[in-house]
Amino acid sequence: MDEFRKEYLGSGITAFVSQAHSFGTDAVLLADFAAPSKKAVCCDLGSGCGIIPLLWCKKETGRITAVEIQPLGAKQIETAIEYNNLFERLSAVNADLKELKGVVPFGCFDVVTMNPPYKASGAGIESQSGADKIARHETMCTLTDICETAKKLLNFGGRLCMCIRPERLAELICEMHSAGIEPKRMKLVSKCPGKSPWLVLVEGRRGGKTGMTVEPELFVHNANGGYSDEMKKIYGDYLLENRGENT
Repeated sequence: MDEFRKEYLGSGITAFVSQAHSFGTDAVLLADFAAPSKKAVCCDLGSGCGIIPLLWCKKETGRITAVEIQPLGAKQIETAIEYNNLFERLSAVNADLKELKGVVPFGCFDVVTMNPPYKASGAGIESQSGADKIARHETMCTLTDICETAKKLLNFGGRLCMCIRPERLAELICEMHSAGIEPKRMKLVSKCPGKSPWLVLVEGRRGGKTGMTVEPELFVHNANGGYSDEMKKIYGDYLLENRGENT
């Protein structure tokens, strides 16, 4: 079994990562983009090591459910819950997101998030390891599965927040529409000024009216190669603890 490594996130919260289940910038950006309110009831699908719920736990939120199909990832979340004493705030569910009936309550979540596999099944060279293959390719779920599950979980007006590669943006918007989730907010993310976006953050509302707001583009790095001011703000005390202020 993989050994877990502590990753201090700041504000008294520690994640447990492994070779199979760690996290990247995209998950940090999605956690910030979704930004649940203090009383919001949230569900993170395909939670991996639980990074998105754990980042939310740095602030006040309502009850959070982390759904992860791989037992090792679910164990990492459970370890973090125990270590951080988050029993009253966060719960881990080791389950397939397509089979949540009777496992997770439907129609009661204010926010649902997912950092989905970026590549459709059969697209590109598939990762060799089982964990990487599930995380990067649609071997266990599709965008259709995600949007249909989110529709069941969300209350009316609840938000689905996801990140996606630009080349699959049109597909995601179509799947949201089909599930009765109206895309309402979008943000493009580029590595640095002058580079094409590599990521898109999208928010949809169940039963929402038409009309989308496109927010100003986010740059991860500035022209000098350091983190942009916006990225420093998003990383917050995690950046100071682990990466250095001007990394």
